[in-house]
Amino acid sequence: VLGLAAGAAVLAVLVPLAVDGYWVRVLTSAVIFVIPAAGIALLYARLGLVSLGQVALLGVGGWVALRLAFATGWPFPVVVLAAGAVTCLAGILYGLPALRLSGVDLALVTLMAGGAFQVAFSATGFPDGGPGFLGRVAGGGMRQAMPRPSMAASDAAFFRLALVCAALALILVVLHQRGRPGRAWAAIRSGEAGALAVGVALTRYKVWAFALAAFVTGTAGALLAANAGRLDPISFRASDSVLLFAVVLVGGAYGLTGVVLSGVVGQVVPAALDAAGIDGNLMLVVFGAGTVHALVTAPRGIGGQIEDLRRRA
Repeated sequence: VLGLAAGAAVLAVLVPLAVDGYWVRVLTSAVIFVIPAAGIALLYARLGLVSLGQVALLGVGGWVALRLAFATGWPFPVVVLAAGAVTCLAGILYGLPALRLSGVDLALVTLMAGGAFQVAFSATGFPDGGPGFLGRVAGGGMRQAMPRPSMAASDAAFFRLALVCAALALILVVLHQRGRPGRAWAAIRSGEAGALAVGVALTRYKVWAFALAAFVTGTAGALLAANAGRLDPISFRASDSVLLFAVVLVGGAYGLTGVVLSGVVGQVVPAALDAAGIDGNLMLVVFGAGTVHALVTAPRGIGGQIEDLRRRA
């Protein structure tokens, strides 16, 4: 945890000085996507559960943050926490199938849930300062953008804010993993019958895991909304959840190094390809090959391989 905080502090100082505004924005997105990656990794590595709807929950957090920002004038930290709390409730409902399903069945159900959210986002759109529950501006009215907090108005300052939020989210997840919930999750992954035999409440701890993953993902959605000012339904497709899950497998779901790499790889690689004049869709081939490699020869992903090399050195 101390290493995570130290690394975030170093990045907060060096990155805005070392790269231009475009790459600061790309790296801000990478930092934000570390948070939902941590949620996916929690479910997969600790419980063996495949969630293919995490991007939909990211959209829920963004929707709530936009609506609250326009309607209430609450301080930004309160908006972020409220977005996380509402998304947490959605995540509990979203995770209910995990009480009965696992493996491919659970993956398909969560993917369909993500598709349902995608349809809902397309039908309602995202709030843009209008009246009513949906907060949409009618006709050709002037759309508003969600303001950034005054302490993080510039791209460099918002990058630092995103780093702090990502570090706090990762610390929250790590504390759960090292505490009683983590021990319960490990028992469940080893075998539900054995977990029941030692007194683990399966329903409570499975729902707990989905709630925690959804909460941190909701806060990331709020950060995305504040970073961009506006959100579009096309950014929260069900297929993007599959891609994010694949990126987490490539980066590594079993440690912090892999989770951080997942965010970086998922956002920086496509931007680097675009900057080099290469079709960004090539990333699908790269991530597909990386996923096969991770599943067949390196189940702990790039992060796990880096940690192995570090131990040997």
